Amino acid sequence: MKEETVDIKKYLWMILRNWFWFMASIIVGLGAAYIINRYSDPIYRVSMTIMIKSDEGSNYGNNNLIDGFNLFQQGKKIENEMAVIKSYDLTRRTIEELDFDISYFGLGRIRERPKYNINEFFVELDTSHYQQPNVPVYIAPKPHGYRVSIEGMEVKKMMNYGEFFENEYLKFRIIPRDSNSVMSTSHEQYYFYVNSVEGLTAQYRRKLSVEKTTEEGSVLMLSSSGPVPQKEIDFLNALASVYIQSGLEDKNIIAENTIEFIDEQLAGIADSLMHTEQNLLNFRLNNDIINIDQEGQALFAQIEELHSKKAQEIVHRKYYKYLKTYLSDPDNQTELLAPALVGVQDNGLVSLVGQINQLYQQRQTLQFSTRRGNPKLDLIDEQIASLHRALIENVSNLMKKSDMVLADLDERIAEVNSEIKKLPVNERQLINIQRKFNLNDNIYTYLLEKRAEAGIKKASNVSDAKILDKARPSSVYMVGPKYKMNYIMGIIIGIMVPLIIILLRDFFNTRIMDKKDIEDNTSVPMLGVVGHNASDSEFVVKDKPKSAMAESFRSVKTNLQYILLDNKTKIINITSAVSGEGKTFSSINLAAIMALSNKKTLLVGLDLRKPKLHVEFQMENNIGLSTYLIGNHEIDDVVMPTPIDNLSVILSGPTPVNPAQLIETERFEQFIKVVRERYDYIIFDTPPAALVSDSVVLARYADANIFVVRQNYSNKNVLELINELHNNNRLPNMSILVNDVKTKGYYGGMYGYGYGYGYGYGENYYVDDKKKVSFKDKFLFLLNLKK
Repeated sequence: MKEETVDIKKYLWMILRNWFWFMASIIVGLGAAYIINRYSDPIYRVSMTIMIKSDEGSNYGNNNLIDGFNLFQQGKKIENEMAVIKSYDLTRRTIEELDFDISYFGLGRIRERPKYNINEFFVELDTSHYQQPNVPVYIAPKPHGYRVSIEGMEVKKMMNYGEFFENEYLKFRIIPRDSNSVMSTSHEQYYFYVNSVEGLTAQYRRKLSVEKTTEEGSVLMLSSSGPVPQKEIDFLNALASVYIQSGLEDKNIIAENTIEFIDEQLAGIADSLMHTEQNLLNFRLNNDIINIDQEGQALFAQIEELHSKKAQEIVHRKYYKYLKTYLSDPDNQTELLAPALVGVQDNGLVSLVGQINQLYQQRQTLQFSTRRGNPKLDLIDEQIASLHRALIENVSNLMKKSDMVLADLDERIAEVNSEIKKLPVNERQLINIQRKFNLNDNIYTYLLEKRAEAGIKKASNVSDAKILDKARPSSVYMVGPKYKMNYIMGIIIGIMVPLIIILLRDFFNTRIMDKKDIEDNTSVPMLGVVGHNASDSEFVVKDKPKSAMAESFRSVKTNLQYILLDNKTKIINITSAVSGEGKTFSSINLAAIMALSNKKTLLVGLDLRKPKLHVEFQMENNIGLSTYLIGNHEIDDVVMPTPIDNLSVILSGPTPVNPAQLIETERFEQFIKVVRERYDYIIFDTPPAALVSDSVVLARYADANIFVVRQNYSNKNVLELINELHNNNRLPNMSILVNDVKTKGYYGGMYGYGYGYGYGYGENYYVDDKKKVSFKDKFLFLLNLKK
């Protein structure tokens, strides 16, 4: 019953102490949450929406004016456009269009306040001078100037407004917006730094979010967050504008290339047309011939038709040559001109050119959002290479076909020319001149029509994206700090941190902490426990006979009576696993408590390797057991009296070379016989059992073997050693003594040492417990911060 009461008190104190730790941790967590909420910069999120014409979407622009050209892709893949919007190049173009060169901050007592602009002044940079990015420049406005200081450059000087500050890294000047506002805020301080385009681009790419509003739709929501909402609004609106303009530029590339190709052809035809027109006029004026007779008209119409066909076929052949030159360069990745531009109607060629242009567009889009080596890019490159080979073969066949058509036209033209030669000379010459003029005029007219069509297409082109809702102040909402969530997290962390610490401490704790650790790991009986010795004296039993410590040794002595039942002299062997566990302390006080009960007691220092008894008894260690065993002294010479009646001590003596051999000699056995006859109790203070085997050798002489373990010091692996010694009967009649137990009991009352072995004589019985404990000490004791 007494043991259960002590355990209940112990666990109640443990629960109370842990509760205090939990409450303290929760208070710290809530305090940290308050500081974060109070002093963190608010973060605002801004959003806008744009609609993109997808592959399945309808055309909301007039993009079908010239269907035969197939100049433009009619829709875009939404996922690819999301990647384009977040691409580095598009973000960089946006940053370059905005006035984000400088970041401003206002200096407060605790935190810095980011600003878009400063109302009192602005910074003007000299763009011809190198500007070191990310160097804080501190500005303190004054009524007639400002003080500038730069971190890391040891710059501190007064400057006038409008005066340039210049050094190796920076050149700028401060321009006041209003002199009155500068004077009224002269107590304010600011700082700014110059931004790098690369750094801002990376920063805004990380912040930018692009999401589909619905899974099936083609409306995208663009959002960005930052401490200055107007800055995010300007960025999103500029990004949408740059994206739309970039899409238009991409769509206009083919139309511009088409117009450039036609202009090159027109430049050559225009000279020929002017020349033949002038020749026709001169011939008619010089020969007074205005019209051609009926036969000449028929031949003229026939040869004009043939030359017109030949001219168109020559244009086709130039286009084939353009394709062949383009395909000969594998690094050329620009889109091809559509065959319909020059009147080529070959279905195979039209299909191949359309497919390869589509693959070029897909590859360009993927390059914005993926890295080199992406499997999709590799697949597209393989498809482009395959189409290249097919186009080269198709173009070669078309060129052979064109050669055959041109040869046939030349033959037919030659036949008509032979008929023309039969006409009169003047009429024949007029027909030739008229034919050349009409041929050039037809080609020129045809090219002008195609150029006009391409121009109309370019002028009627609209973007595949349009803004639905611009970013505006009404779309701003705060996303951080999250006040409620921070407080909740503060409570959760306040609970989890001490819980984790407790669990980790228990998990990694390999020390023996309480009785349960011993009972769960060994069947060796526990003799008793000894409390923590807070005094400087090792003779607690002698110096404080009415202390709780002395009472605990009396409990151990009482329990020993159940082990030592006969009336003969009892030898008690006391050992431990390692030094420092209190075996010598236990030996001294157990011997003293027995001597105080009028029993002749002998304490023998058998730790011949590292003797300690002489220190505790303040004696010289010149003679002792070692000198007796080697024959230099007799027993009466080495037995020393002590200040305690009925207690004698034999010191270890000088450290011998072979201590293990000495205790196995016949002289030691003779020593045992002699002291058994003289004393009631003999206590051996032996070396640690885990280090040397002396205690095991001495165990055969002992009637009881006590193994000392120390709370919060001895490793739990010691229990394995105890089990091994017990199971192999190497320490017979073995029991465990727990030393240095720090049990939390009553303040100013008795300590509940002994797990049921202590005696409760009342609060005023123990002389060492009469001192008053301050409230501070009680509080620290409760939190386990004071022993």
